[in-house]
Amino acid sequence: MTYAIRAATVDDVPELHALIESAYRGASARGGWTHEADLLDGQRSDVAMLTGAITAPDRVILVAADDSALIGCCELARLTGGGAYLGLLTVAPARQGDGLGKALMQAAEREARSRFAATRIEMTVIRQRDALITYYARRGYLPTGEVRPFPYGDTRFGVPRRDDLAFVVLEKPLSQSAV
Repeated sequence: MTYAIRAATVDDVPELHALIESAYRGASARGGWTHEADLLDGQRSDVAMLTGAITAPDRVILVAADDSALIGCCELARLTGGGAYLGLLTVAPARQGDGLGKALMQAAEREARSRFAATRIEMTVIRQRDALITYYARRGYLPTGEVRPFPYGDTRFGVPRRDDLAFVVLEKPLSQSAV
């Protein structure tokens, strides 16, 4: 599989939005193992959110593209205290399981160090997603013990199908060597 990972541009937003929605919501998402379709309905992102992330000075969206399409992405944001936040890790359902998620995470870690001088990186995962939490743990992202509330009532992030959603916080220290 050949692909390139690069920073997204505003021109990528329509295709990026379609990729994210296909991987997280609805019937198409069920083609992969990382979806939230059993927990949330509605949107996962919108054009304004993606455009804002691409144009913000302390954020970046990395995209993976093959010869014909965007096949993955992730978002990074600068945190205070030498940290970075990794979110929106997305791999097209048909491409899941071939190492692209791992490659995107490694690219995000390098980018967090170089762009933000980050010494640690954190992410949040819906606590009911045990398989995904285990996947991240194998890559060095461990639970901090912190749990954050789900933004109930903010449909920009989806419409919950249950009333017990919350996020666990995972964190990984970043060394200065290449990942």
